[in-house]
Amino acid sequence: MAMIREKRLPQLHLALPVPSRAAAQDLAVIARRTNPAATKASTPSALSSQFRLADFDKLAVLGRGNGGTVYKARHRETCALYALKVQHYGDPAAAAEADVLSRTASPFVVRCHSVLPADASGDVALLLELVDGGSLDSIRSRRGAFAEAALAEVAAQALSGLAYLHARRIVHLDIKPANLLVSTAGDVKVADFGIAKVLARAGDQCTSYAGTSAYMSPERFDPEAHGGHYDPYAADVWSLGVTLLELFMGRYPLLPAGQQPTWPALMCAVCFGEPPVLPDGAASPELRGFIAACLQKDYRSRASVAELLAHPFVAGREVAASKRALRKLVADASSSL
Repeated sequence: MAMIREKRLPQLHLALPVPSRAAAQDLAVIARRTNPAATKASTPSALSSQFRLADFDKLAVLGRGNGGTVYKARHRETCALYALKVQHYGDPAAAAEADVLSRTASPFVVRCHSVLPADASGDVALLLELVDGGSLDSIRSRRGAFAEAALAEVAAQALSGLAYLHARRIVHLDIKPANLLVSTAGDVKVADFGIAKVLARAGDQCTSYAGTSAYMSPERFDPEAHGGHYDPYAADVWSLGVTLLELFMGRYPLLPAGQQPTWPALMCAVCFGEPPVLPDGAASPELRGFIAACLQKDYRSRASVAELLAHPFVAGREVAASKRALRKLVADASSSL
């Protein structure tokens, strides 16, 4: 049955189609909105002149994805450090992400300082704050499973980011360890809004199935069983639950250790399998209850972001100790480089 459904579903990792001329024009409008220096002498950041790609030295590659590369970059005049997300001109993800980030100003969401205009190669770039600890995925790969205290802090801050976004009718649709960044100060920020959506109304549902299949909720993975649409807010909660469970277990949690995450295997695990049960002694009752509230198969039974923020695993944590545990984890991961 999974294989039959697979043929009817769109491929989840194919590049998106090249946008129309209007989409490219939208990116130019956003660039003017987020980079006033392009039209007048004022900017939202410390830089005093018009931002151009040529003004930055690329120091290191921080990550690569479909359609672009993220660099650690230094502004030549001020020596200020940034994350420079260079994307191919015409990629609709660039316009989508720039549009979302131009609407946000939260300590729990990565900040976009400006959209840089196209250079001679036709590339455009988002000038983002540099989150110096890297992604939670990179920390997990270097340091293994997260302790509960650090995980509770990650949960609290990621949920605060989602609460901020959802209150503005922004749904992320690709929450995963690689898209949550953390600073050496222990600040967690939601990042990578390439497939995020801004909904017209708070109660709107989604029909978009782009994203990372391993973190998709059952209703996103198997749209035919759910009428072809889904509640995107609940979908973000499922993805966060899988993310936190992965950080706690130190590996992707919905498949047996060592099994390749093929499309059919993920389909069976997400849509028809049961989430792993954390045994007594391996996790606190609070963590087990929190994960169970996130990973309800029926999205109508899934906890909301507000309910999860009030859950004992988050609301009952000792904040100072949790923050210290997260900072130590980040420091240990940095020292292992």
